[in-house]
Amino acid sequence: MKRIGHILARYSAWVLGLMKVLGVWGVFVVAFADSALLGMPVDFIVATYVYQDRRRMLLYVAMASLGSALGSIPLYLIGYLGGEKVLRKRLTEERFQKIHQSFERNEFWALMFPGMLPPPTPFKVFVLAAAAFEMKFREFLFAVFAGRFVRFLGLSVLVLWFGPQIISHFGGIFKQHWMLLSGFILEIGLLLWLLARTRRPKKTAVPPSENGGNIQRPEK
Repeated sequence: MKRIGHILARYSAWVLGLMKVLGVWGVFVVAFADSALLGMPVDFIVATYVYQDRRRMLLYVAMASLGSALGSIPLYLIGYLGGEKVLRKRLTEERFQKIHQSFERNEFWALMFPGMLPPPTPFKVFVLAAAAFEMKFREFLFAVFAGRFVRFLGLSVLVLWFGPQIISHFGGIFKQHWMLLSGFILEIGLLLWLLARTRRPKKTAVPPSENGGNIQRPEK
């Protein structure tokens, strides 16, 4: 156990040293690498940045969310090219059907909600599912960004209240107070979803003619 602890301590020191070199881009790089099939301590990095410079909290949250969204592109391509076969190899039939039904009901929420949750939520499975079920790429990126934004924002608020040591208890706190935190997450998620809906261009209806048909514009 001491050897494992020593390795983890050296790994943490290496990551923090890398963050000093990368500066403000550190959260983006780590979040990108974490989503692109590599396991990185993204929660720890976001918490460290926010705790050391709380004035830039929203900037760090946004950059980490953007890094997560863009870092998910390689996994999206794997799922898109491999189709449902890639997903079925990693899931039982029952689990596959549940995820498929959730994407059939509302694909945006089916991807955004898991993105809000802390580890050990298997978020990469939902990324593969979004690609395998042919979710539109633009909506895919926005769903990942929105879910991660809510997650990192909630984490940052907890860090500012309780200190960076809250990271090791983040999953346990979520399990104990899942109703309260889920309500908070859902409220922010709903606001982001409504914002996305309002930004969609509305279709202009063609006024009907006097005889009940649509007015056709003459060709030039």
